[in-house]
Amino acid sequence: MDTSGAQDGLGCRRYLPISDHGLIGDLESVALVGTDGTIDWYCSPSFDSPSVFASILDAERGGSFALAAAVPARTKQFYFPDTNVLITRFFTDGGVGEVQDFMPVGGGATEAERHRLIRRVLCVRGSVPFRARVAPRFAYGTRPHTVRMSDGMAVFESADMSLALTATVPAEADGPDVVAEFELGEGRSAVFALDQVGGEVTPRGCAGTEAQQQFAATVTYWRRWLSASRYRGRWREMVHRSALTLKLLTYAPTGAIVAAPTTSLPERFGGERNWDYRYVWVRDAAFCVYALLRLGFAGEAEAFMRFLTRHIGPGDGRASGPLQIMYGIDGRTDLPEHELTHLEGYQGSAPVRVGNAAADQLQLDIYGALIDSVYLYDKWAQPISSDQWDDVCALVDWVCEHWDQPDEGIWETRGGRKKFLYSRLMCWVAIERAIRMARRRGLPADLPRWTGRRDAIYRRIMERGWSEERQAFVQHEDDDVLDASVLMMPLAKFIAPTDPKWLSTLDALTKDLVSDSLVYRYDPFSSPDGLQGDEGTFSICSFWYVEALVRAGRVDEARLAFEKMLTYANHLGLYAEEISHTGEQQGNFPQAFTHLALISAAFNLDRALS
Repeated sequence: MDTSGAQDGLGCRRYLPISDHGLIGDLESVALVGTDGTIDWYCSPSFDSPSVFASILDAERGGSFALAAAVPARTKQFYFPDTNVLITRFFTDGGVGEVQDFMPVGGGATEAERHRLIRRVLCVRGSVPFRARVAPRFAYGTRPHTVRMSDGMAVFESADMSLALTATVPAEADGPDVVAEFELGEGRSAVFALDQVGGEVTPRGCAGTEAQQQFAATVTYWRRWLSASRYRGRWREMVHRSALTLKLLTYAPTGAIVAAPTTSLPERFGGERNWDYRYVWVRDAAFCVYALLRLGFAGEAEAFMRFLTRHIGPGDGRASGPLQIMYGIDGRTDLPEHELTHLEGYQGSAPVRVGNAAADQLQLDIYGALIDSVYLYDKWAQPISSDQWDDVCALVDWVCEHWDQPDEGIWETRGGRKKFLYSRLMCWVAIERAIRMARRRGLPADLPRWTGRRDAIYRRIMERGWSEERQAFVQHEDDDVLDASVLMMPLAKFIAPTDPKWLSTLDALTKDLVSDSLVYRYDPFSSPDGLQGDEGTFSICSFWYVEALVRAGRVDEARLAFEKMLTYANHLGLYAEEISHTGEQQGNFPQAFTHLALISAAFNLDRALS
């Protein structure tokens, strides 16, 4: 589809809409490619490394890799079918050209070490002039670099990293950048390859034949991976794109799954709700395991279980519990948050943050999400080991002792701890799923104690989480604020989806928090979260709403809400965290939480319709 209208060479852009981007990656890092052909976000060698290109966060200082038709053009962008290879087409008066962007996978250790980014340029009809500018700005634009031209290769050297650019067309240095102008006739092609170099990895060229081979190997890898999917439902294209996106957010060396591959894309333009999501949230990753298991991808679940066992086993003795809410992709626990004051932020939305101070928060719900994913892995993939069961028991014992604490909750509020219903709900899930595993497999457990705590939590929620005035379950005890997280109550099998109290809650949520199928998390003015301004609707909540409608028997409403939600995806089927009142994507992009919820909603809606 037409994604961005007319483009004039490399100009007419300062900040593209967040949704006007596609994603490529190599299972260690990713790059965002705009519909104008510009790579404006790329960190190397890993998701949470300092940026090389970050013009999405500062058009002047961030750095970019622009590659586009050098004349006015209409653009269209799509994925090579069933892959994460991205194609951007340029329709000019003189012909049609395209740029094929990918990061090689499936090529062995050598490709992984080089963290190669390949851009193949082709003219498919007529002739098209192209222009390229490679302008890295290392370490979020804080480290100067030099450019050295040698044997048709450009080497960008900074104190901490060097990148080598090889091209099959002439290129020359222009200050700290490298530029190229060339014209291609029908059937002709050019290749640009950007490699990380240093240590024992030496730069080498990327001729057209090698690029073609790596293109074929990458296509084969993605198609072979996707062929394991068991989904055959009505929304196969959207579900599979979500699965491919979740796979791109996986860090292959450890099995970690990041919440999103970007930092500080604003939840509200001009506001302060800008966060770094390039880490492993236990909650998000656990839900990802659930979604991938539903599709049949047991390998990713197994890799994440290994990450859990290796890096975040219980017993670390923190005041906030044995688990942090998030970890680095290598399992590190120290994620200090600071602001990059020299960057203006996307469309001037400062601050730009690196690190995340929420890592030190107490969020009790993570225990339910984690143990639920372990339960599903044990049930659908393979039985967990005796050591893993010991870890589960230790976590459940901790939950039994600490479930009644106030915490910051799923939304990571910075307005003080409260006794959130959702946190209680997921503590109930943690204990209940562990009881199921113990009984199904005959595993040793203190079942009388666990059962008593589970039932105490249930009674507490039913008594103090229910508002007689609102005739609904509410955000936290001692208040009447509604919160979309309670949509998980029937999804987690805490309450029957047709229970009168639940149906009354669903009606109250529909009245207060739903706008044309889109769902707000809560009203920040009724429930201050310690931050200024409002926000858009939260896409994961919108998909939870679809599931809640399905389970309540309101299938026609659910299907309409789901189809409406699909119209808010970008041209490639990708979602950020939130959607503005004008339908624009807001927040970090793309977000794992949203895509895993889409998969779950599609599964359950398909089942109801069948």
